[in-house]
Amino acid sequence: MLKDKSRKVELKVSADGSHTLFVPELDEHYHSVNGAHNESMHVFIEPALKHCKKQKISILEIGLGTGLNAFLTAENQGNKSIFYHALEKYPLESSAANRLNFAKNKEEQQLFEKLHQLPWNQEEELQSGMTLLKDENDLTSLTFLRKYDLVYFDAFAPEVQPEMWRESIFRKIYESMNTDGILTTYCAKGVVRRTMQAVGFTVERLPGPKGKREMLRAIKKNTTA
Repeated sequence: MLKDKSRKVELKVSADGSHTLFVPELDEHYHSVNGAHNESMHVFIEPALKHCKKQKISILEIGLGTGLNAFLTAENQGNKSIFYHALEKYPLESSAANRLNFAKNKEEQQLFEKLHQLPWNQEEELQSGMTLLKDENDLTSLTFLRKYDLVYFDAFAPEVQPEMWRESIFRKIYESMNTDGILTTYCAKGVVRRTMQAVGFTVERLPGPKGKREMLRAIKKNTTA
């Protein structure tokens, strides 16, 4: 049994061979059991990071978790200049992070370990052209100090963490985004899509990762909420 700062977590292997973590307290996994790596690429990297045409971008991640989304963003940075702001109320202990198998070689492993070793609550360079802010904070009480071009909305499912899927949360995020900003999430529930639309997002359904029929991509088309 591993731990984050306040919860026990269990190391599991997902269908594509990559690790995920299971939280017995919540009866929930950090990633899809059908493939953690594949889910992250399908939901966040391909339809958000690679879809965005801007060369200088700010990214907000709702739920740093294992660091997989941040790690894959770094691996797929290309020639973009990235500021990456990751929120996490329950940081993973380094002993748990060190056992994850997301890296494919020594160089990637060094990058992944650096991601978890960087101090919390201050901006640090993860690699050339990418600044990381690991913020031990709760979205519900946070005041944003910048605007974002991409939002990786990777909170636990609405059934597990309903407070994170309220209209007030999506309105707060909408107001923190630049025009043409993109939000992606694995959740495609009708109530979530309608909530996003209610605060001003233009929402489209996209094919989901393995095990899910659909996912959502929401775009802020104007500057008024």
